[in-house]
Amino acid sequence: MISGCSGGGKSSLLAELARRGHATINEPGRRVVEAELAGDGANLPWIDLAGFAREALRLAVADHRAAQRLRGPVFFDRGIVDAVLALQSVGQGGEATRLARRLRYDARVFLTPPWPAIHVRDHARRHGFQAAVDEYRRLRQGYPRLGYHVALLPRIGIRARADWLLARAGL
Repeated sequence: MISGCSGGGKSSLLAELARRGHATINEPGRRVVEAELAGDGANLPWIDLAGFAREALRLAVADHRAAQRLRGPVFFDRGIVDAVLALQSVGQGGEATRLARRLRYDARVFLTPPWPAIHVRDHARRHGFQAAVDEYRRLRQGYPRLGYHVALLPRIGIRARADWLLARAGL
């Protein structure tokens, strides 16, 4: 699992891992935003965070199940826990939290720390850097509460970051 600060380089890191031949799963939240922007937009995170998180959770569960059929390690760009923590932040995490305890990833989670030099807004990421930092804090505290060990990714170039992650993962 690769999670952490929004705009912290997760998607770029996943692209590098995919380029090297590793199986990757793209971020559920980004896919929800793209679908909502193409549709009625009711579940955009800046309109309905709970609706957005429920949709991200639905995709993350499907991704988790689909990954069982892939060979070798699979690297996820966010997943079930991220959606559950978003639901918890709006007081709706009950059943979803139990789901996160049942559908597990590898015990070590790699988090991207806040990195102002690479954080950018775009059509799908409309929040500013401080909101990304707040989200990072929620993730940094939430993953250990759900039994995961957090490793912070260093602020280095994409290739070096991929090398660092693969070495820590024993690959």
